[in-house]
Amino acid sequence: MNISKHIYTLISINIYSAWEFGNSWAKSILVKCLRCGSTNTPSIFTFICGKCGGPLEILIDNSREITFNSNLKSMWKYREVLPIFKNTYMVSLGEGYTPLVKCSNLNRRVFGLKNIYVKNEGLNPTGSFKDRGMSLIVSLARTIGIRKYIVASTGNTAASAAAYVARAGGELDIYLPRNRVAKGKILQALMYGGRVKYIDGSFDKALGKVKDLLGSGEGYYPLNSINPWRLEGQKTISYEIVDQLGFAPDWVFVPVGNAGNIYAIGKGFIEQYEMGIIDKLPKIIGVQASGSDPMVRSWKNGGLNITPISNPRTVASAIRIGNPVNWFKAFKVLKALNGDMVSVDDDLILKFQYLLARYEGILVEPASASSLAGLYRFVEENIIDPDETVVVIATGNGLKDPSTLELIIDREQKY
Repeated sequence: MNISKHIYTLISINIYSAWEFGNSWAKSILVKCLRCGSTNTPSIFTFICGKCGGPLEILIDNSREITFNSNLKSMWKYREVLPIFKNTYMVSLGEGYTPLVKCSNLNRRVFGLKNIYVKNEGLNPTGSFKDRGMSLIVSLARTIGIRKYIVASTGNTAASAAAYVARAGGELDIYLPRNRVAKGKILQALMYGGRVKYIDGSFDKALGKVKDLLGSGEGYYPLNSINPWRLEGQKTISYEIVDQLGFAPDWVFVPVGNAGNIYAIGKGFIEQYEMGIIDKLPKIIGVQASGSDPMVRSWKNGGLNITPISNPRTVASAIRIGNPVNWFKAFKVLKALNGDMVSVDDDLILKFQYLLARYEGILVEPASASSLAGLYRFVEENIIDPDETVVVIATGNGLKDPSTLELIIDREQKY
């Protein structure tokens, strides 16, 4: 499938020209290909490189003086580093500003470290980190009059997209892999008015259907992380971490599915380093489930390419993705931040989902617990100094997947 065909068809059916987009930004925006280095038109319809089809990175002018609005208690505090129009129609539900919780009990009882923090993204409006990116991209799209959206999902993206599209007064078609999405997430999407459709097979097939429909002439706008503009909202996680700690942590552990979030978080730290906000870069660690770990396998072999897994399997449905579209971007930031990748099995994921709830009162979904499980692997190997500061990203709320909670409660005596 040639995604370029779909992207250019989408551009051609919209009434906004590249010139209009290029002259509507509140600040200087550069859209650069990570593969060939060429510069692309700064338009929210620019998703891939027009020259080589490679992945794009959105760059802001960070040489200017930037001041954040300390009165805002949402991710929009960092609007000065977001690619927004001069008069953006803000579609917000109060996303961001999530707690950074020091896990003293887990430190003492399990890890033997002094400074482990959980960034609890499950306390976003729809219960996951996706709300940050959705707020930004739906705001941009709504500003120029887009009303019709499309998305494929493992669950959290669907719920988040449906909420923000509802807030914007639009329509959303959602494609889900049948019998592979937690029920709570489906119900969320339906309650927000999303039109749910099922695809037999994996998430990757659902995303393929979305790509097909982008070239159908029906005027859809995509909200998946193939859209680089969405990821800019998610980088605000790293800005908040630095604000909350007062410095950059030594380590950051991130669950990895489609790999957009680890890229976005890493990019945010790099931006802050370049602006002089922080004086060091953390090491960033991507964590995948062992039955769905194509990036871990590739990373261990040099990270030059990726071999998809046709039938990924894990209890952590949010990261059950066999062909991550943002693998190239993720490997870029992993190399820049001296990072690494690790896989963990489902038993360890469920164990730390339980322990985080039992010892710290934080209820997360399995994908979130994978980052703690990854930290445990590093501690086992004595890679982390006990005095170092570690931040674990918990990406989604545990109530989204009640069937897994029932499974854990049944197995509680093991822990």
